[in-house]
Amino acid sequence: MNYHTRKWVKPEDLNPNHSLFGGRLLQWIDEEAALYAIIQLENTKVVTKFISEINFVSSAKQGDIIEIGIEATHFGSSSITLRCDVRNKMTHQTIITVERIVMVNLNEEGNPVPHGKTQIEFVKDRLNNSL
Repeated sequence: MNYHTRKWVKPEDLNPNHSLFGGRLLQWIDEEAALYAIIQLENTKVVTKFISEINFVSSAKQGDIIEIGIEATHFGSSSITLRCDVRNKMTHQTIITVERIVMVNLNEEGNPVPHGKTQIEFVKDRLNNSL
């Protein structure tokens, strides 16, 4: 799994227990999943269709640096399924796991449309192939 995004837990991210608010973390995960899907599917019109059970394993507190890992696990005809792990950057302790996030590729009218992808592609490879 690749961890591309890091977040610094700040006072505005905390719940009344002084730990990272779960809703904030889910917002960050949803954004990271969308960015990952947009890059993989080469389309900015991608939406979240489904998020499976969320497993909060441990918490983060103010000052912690967390990192969000996303990996593709399945390509559907108009969707991509992702898996997510969030961990503490310094200790590598798991904070949360999400087994399935399904993102759907849309056309200009907002309808699902096939994306034609079957495997992970890296931007650097796309750039090298177009030269």
